This record gives sequence, structure tokens and C-alpha cells, in this order.
Amino acid sequence: MMHLIMILNALAVAWWLRSAWNQPQGNWNLRWQRSLFLFLFPPLLIFMTAIAVLFMGPQGQMGGMYTGSISYLLALIYLAFFAISCIKLAFQGWQSVESARNCPLVNVGDRRARLLQTGALFAGQIGFWQPELVVSQGLVQTLSPAHLESVLAHEQGHHHYRDTFWFFWLGWVRSCTAWLPNTEPLWEELLALRELRADGYAALQVDPLVLAESLLLVVSSGPVLSEICCAALGSSGADRLEQRVEALLAPPEATPEAQLQSWHGFLLAFLPLLSVIFHS
Repeated sequence: MMHLIMILNALAVAWWLRSAWNQPQGNWNLRWQRSLFLFLFPPLLIFMTAIAVLFMGPQGQMGGMYTGSISYLLALIYLAFFAISCIKLAFQGWQSVESARNCPLVNVGDRRARLLQTGALFAGQIGFWQPELVVSQGLVQTLSPAHLESVLAHEQGHHHYRDTFWFFWLGWVRSCTAWLPNTEPLWEELLALRELRADGYAALQVDPLVLAESLLLVVSSGPVLSEICCAALGSSGADRLEQRVEALLAPPEATPEAQLQSWHGFLLAFLPLLSVIFHS
């Protein structure tokens, strides 16, 4: 019974936190920290609660109350669902990587890239920790050297911040918590902030106006690949595009690296693990 109360409490807190989200205002750093916390903390709390219940087992006492097998079975099913979702996404990501590796290697400016045989305008980083740059034949043939360089600078921003790696795991969380409130709006917000960060990185190397023109050209052609293991310039919707163009035309805004203190709030999600010491 006590384990079931733990699970229900975790679900209630997770639901309440996600329901409290609304479209954030402010600078990039504040938006990123708040959206990332509300996206990650609720599923992490549920995950840690399930781990604690699984570790304590189906028998014993906690707080003077006997534990049962129902909560243990629920925790086991939930963790198995997490594991299966991860394996599924990893397989899809591996297929994307293998598909990219079948494309020929070419020199695009001073960079090596895989050439995708399509007339669509596409550029993206495909892979995990060490992704490869993939560009389409249509992109190379259509864009001017200046516009092409701005696109490549944007993609270098994704590589610099390891977006393909981190957003693989965030995508995993998204697939496992689609039933929680505001999962999709938070996901869209994080994608928008990801693109704004890569744009900011590129704007330090190329003319922001040229980059804004490149956005309009590439995004209008529509996405080519899925976002699994891919950070693609052409993956933004119209509303995200408007934000990005406005940000490029505005004075530059700093996008600092993640700081340790910004992660302190996530430590609260590990509190359910402390309940193990009260189990007998």
C-alpha cells in the first residue's frame, strides 16, 4: 500500500508541474532553464520512484504499512516501457546514421560532408556524440557561397553543443511521457531554443542577415529527415522560423553554457530513493 501511495504522489506532482507550464517570456537562458526543468523533472521523479519501488521489492514493511506486489508490478511495467522505447529510438537512430553513411563524402567549402541525392534544400548533423554533416545536392547547387557558409556555420553550432546526442535523450523522454500535460508544447519550445542557440553561434561567424535569408530559403523547402539523431536546419515550423529571424535581427544575446547551479533542482527528483532506507 505504501509503495502505491509513493507512485500516486509522484504522478500527482508530475502532473501538477507539467500543468503549471505556460509560454515563457524573457531571455534565452531563463526560457531554457524553465522549459528544460518542467520537461525533465516530472518524468525523472516518476522514474526514480519506480526505481525505488523496484529496489525495495514486493514484500516487507514501510512506515508501519505492508507493501504489496501490485505497486512492484506497476513499477516493473513502467521501467520496461522506458527500456523498450529507448531501444526502439536507438534502432531508428542507427538506421538514420547508416543511411547517411551510404551517401558519398564531398568537400563543401572547407568541411567534409555527406551528399544527399535530392533536390530539396537540406542540411543537418546526423549521428550521436560525433555526428556527421549531411547536405543535399539541391542545397549546394542552389545557395550562393555566402548563404551556404551561413548554413554550415549553423550546423557547426549544433555540433558544438552536441545537440544530436542530448536531443536523442530528450526525445526518448518525450516518447515515454506523451501522456503528461504539455509534453508537445515543451518539446517544441526546446526545439526552438535549440535552433536559436545554433543561430547565435553562427551569427558570431557570419552576417546575421545572410543567415536569416538562408533560413527563409531552407525552411520553405520543408523537412527531409526525421529529428531522430538529426539536428536539421530545415526542421522548424513557421512560428519557430519567425522567432529565429527576429532573434537574428535583434541585438545579439548571450547563450551561456550549462552551469552546475542550474541543475540543483533536479536533485529533488532523487528523493524517492531515500525511502529505501525506511523499508524493511
